[in-house]
Amino acid sequence: MKACSSIHSKTLQSPAYQTTVAKHRSADSCWVVLYGNVYDVTDFLPHHPGGSKIILQLAGRDATDEYDPIHPPGTLEENLKPEAKLGTVDPAGIKKLKPERIEPKPTADDQKAPPPPLHTLLNLDEIEAVAKTQVSKKCWAYYFSAADDLISKYYNGSVFRSILLRPRVFVDCTTVSTATSLLGGTVRVGTPVYVCPAAMARLAHPDGEAGIARGISRFGAMQLVSNNASQTPEQIVADAAPGAVFGWQLYVQTTRAKSEAMLARINKMRDHFKCIVLTLDAPVPGKREHDEKANLESQMVVESLSNEKSTAEKRPGGGGVGQQLFFGTAADLTWETTLPWLAEHTDLPIVLKGVQTHEDAYLAAQYARKKPGSIKAIILSNHGGRALDTAPPAVHTLLEIRKYCPEVFGIIDVWIDGGIKRGTDVVKALCLGAKAVGVGRAALWGLGAGGWKGVDRTFEILQGEIETCMKLLGVKEVSELGPRFINSRMVERDIFDGGAGLDRHGLWVSRAKL
Repeated sequence: MKACSSIHSKTLQSPAYQTTVAKHRSADSCWVVLYGNVYDVTDFLPHHPGGSKIILQLAGRDATDEYDPIHPPGTLEENLKPEAKLGTVDPAGIKKLKPERIEPKPTADDQKAPPPPLHTLLNLDEIEAVAKTQVSKKCWAYYFSAADDLISKYYNGSVFRSILLRPRVFVDCTTVSTATSLLGGTVRVGTPVYVCPAAMARLAHPDGEAGIARGISRFGAMQLVSNNASQTPEQIVADAAPGAVFGWQLYVQTTRAKSEAMLARINKMRDHFKCIVLTLDAPVPGKREHDEKANLESQMVVESLSNEKSTAEKRPGGGGVGQQLFFGTAADLTWETTLPWLAEHTDLPIVLKGVQTHEDAYLAAQYARKKPGSIKAIILSNHGGRALDTAPPAVHTLLEIRKYCPEVFGIIDVWIDGGIKRGTDVVKALCLGAKAVGVGRAALWGLGAGGWKGVDRTFEILQGEIETCMKLLGVKEVSELGPRFINSRMVERDIFDGGAGLDRHGLWVSRAKL
């Protein structure tokens, strides 16, 4: 430590002490103020996932406003030695240590109007529009952003418009049930709609991920908690409703011990966490220009190339919240090595998130058949269009599976996410064979529009639209939905048409041919 030991355990109230803190702004001696405490973070600089530059921009200052929304409690304790805490600063001193910023002149549009009553918002687009007026520009840019030209992001949703419904009549549709079973029938949920792993929920509202859990509770929905959540898993489930179902998203870290430690924590909470969601569709971050631009404009720039990293570990692009969160994620996952490693550290069911071709869906089913009890579900997803732009929408992959290897549906659950804006979208996916349908941004926009009550309103809208659609189709139970209730011909014309490419005699032979 390069700290000045004379100030340990002192309250830095005098101007002299404030000046002392402000002087430590270099890579050789870097102090920051967080929650009124002074920390020497010099030794941590080379190890910060966002690179050292973002910390150095706040060195000698109060960094609480930037730090708090994106770091779960306990992060400091996990990464800093106890002696790194040097002392405290009184409120007056903190005010003087706030970062200096060059703010644009406010306009009439910058004044936040109070949000309208939630019951007046009738669809998810209206909730998103209200959320945009309530959250910070940095928050909006991170949630809204997608890769490159946002083609996959928008196609995810528009493809549902090309699938038509086929209502049946003379059916008693007085009541319907959206309850269904997941993970091979082992978990019962009240709705097939689940919350996708959605990072940094406290950027939108202090309720955070725990607020999402509260908001979906009366619908019996499942929540997949992000590996990059802004609250700890313990906090998120602490006040969960009885019987609430969670899954934990895993981004395998280059330093495997970090992932193993997290898996050990989740294993102790299996009353709530029912699966591990291994994310595969973003081994490296996509180029999200809205996110990067927001960081440039806020003058809180994440360095493009992390200092003291090898060429293989350096990050492309200009930086943003997404770049910070992805740094340290392993890009060397394989069928042969990753799943056996995972099995050593958890016996919870595995869900593979990010399958984008029928070939990989088939391989997952083969693996599940070869290793019973391992993989229970796959999620067809292109990461909300945030990884590889022009990657296929989940509906295309769903149709590929139906065309080339329909036996997959009988071996593992197939879930999908991406572009869901209406209850009719959910029903169409279920008709094509999906067991569950995820929403990510929708939950975050709900938080932004009204905290946990905004999430509740989001699911109230979706649930109402699903039930109305089922009644008008003449369907009483989710299990009754099938391909004869839809006309997907317009979409089928656009799916991959290169042949099955499958050797059905074995997993590894099949993989070689791919």
